[in-house]
Amino acid sequence: MNKMIPPRKQAAFFDLDKTIIAKSSMLAFSKTFRKHGLLNRRTLVRAAYAQVVFQLVGANEKKMERIRQVALNLTKGWNRDRVSTLVQETLHEVVIPIIFDDAVELIEHHKREGRHVVIVSSAPHEVVEPIATHLGVDDFIATTSRLDAQGNYTGELEFYSYGHFKPEAVLKLAAQNDIDLNESFAYSDSITDIPLLECVGHPVAVNPDRELARIANEREWPIVHFTKEVTLWERIPVQALNENKMRAGLVVGITTVLCTALLFRKRSKK
Repeated sequence: MNKMIPPRKQAAFFDLDKTIIAKSSMLAFSKTFRKHGLLNRRTLVRAAYAQVVFQLVGANEKKMERIRQVALNLTKGWNRDRVSTLVQETLHEVVIPIIFDDAVELIEHHKREGRHVVIVSSAPHEVVEPIATHLGVDDFIATTSRLDAQGNYTGELEFYSYGHFKPEAVLKLAAQNDIDLNESFAYSDSITDIPLLECVGHPVAVNPDRELARIANEREWPIVHFTKEVTLWERIPVQALNENKMRAGLVVGITTVLCTALLFRKRSKK
């Protein structure tokens, strides 16, 4: 009697910047880093300019390499623990309001379907990890920096999650988790993620730049557009909202009783 072979797992791989969130995650934290003395005003202006270019033109290998070198030079000597703490403390202020609601719903859909959901981003590990935790995904792949003995960035990388390095990491993860890539999905906005999109059976272009849109049309890949950015309050669990309402109601009730008592006391004295 032949034994039934169980079906292999499926997965959904999501790029982060301009796919799950509306802008570059690293640039989104630039004001936070300046506020805490890690960046100066001139650098912040340059970062804002780079963000505009990134939004309007998109990324290519040359631009991304230049951004990578600038980022490595800027962050050299920063302490990883301090950066991680700043990101954790300001995540809900900086990143959560610019998450695409469509992306959140799509992630939840894949989770309900039992797929292994993974964020695959060129952003630093310290930035991607808390976002991945907030979204409740199963795993993430991110750029990892080299550290010195004091836990400071050396200006070099252990792993660069970009271009052809992304599918290499995806193949390794798929082997470890028995994932069938032919039955899996990948989502990205950038031409630089063609290698990632090509390594799955169901590639999808999200808010694609010009070159990715052209290739997606040529290859008849689905193209979707995410536009609605979700705010923090829209994604707070219902129970938490109800608890907040109860607290607010209690405060209003107590305030009303106190005001009434004071007013009655004043009238009594008259």
